[in-house]
Amino acid sequence: MTGISRRRGRVAAPLAGLVAVLAALTACAGPFQYYEGTGVHDATAAEVAGHWENVEGTRVVLHEGGTALLEKLDEQDFAFEDGRRLSGTGTWQLTDEEGGQVVRLALTARTRVESRSSAATTAASAPEPPSAYTWSFHVDRDRHDGLRLFFFYGDPDLGNTYVMTRETGP
Repeated sequence: MTGISRRRGRVAAPLAGLVAVLAALTACAGPFQYYEGTGVHDATAAEVAGHWENVEGTRVVLHEGGTALLEKLDEQDFAFEDGRRLSGTGTWQLTDEEGGQVVRLALTARTRVESRSSAATTAASAPEPPSAYTWSFHVDRDRHDGLRLFFFYGDPDLGNTYVMTRETGP
């Protein structure tokens, strides 16, 4: 009986290690990593053009000619944690991908960098702000068939979304 127990132990230990590694790898697979898009394919560039805002004072103007004005737009994905809010001018384009439409917004001329007050990173440890930056906003429709734009930010396991809605007024 002792010989059988030793053989099982030799097989079980590597198997347990493999299971632990696989569990650790799949634990990092959050909702963003499996995100397949909104399924929206019917938005037009004319419908996307206009004034957009976020509850934290972000403003983005998408002009019909493909130019853009950005005010206090936070970076996306893990760069969001740096707490930078970028302002400037750029370009935008509506693309149609398998999972749905995406607005590619490129900051080409940065005019200002601000810090988000809730950012955990201190200014001394933050990397140099980018002079150019590109966002990918997913295009979605709300329950009234109006458009909304969003991107994911922070840790992808959390699935946090940064939502832009039509500007409601001055």
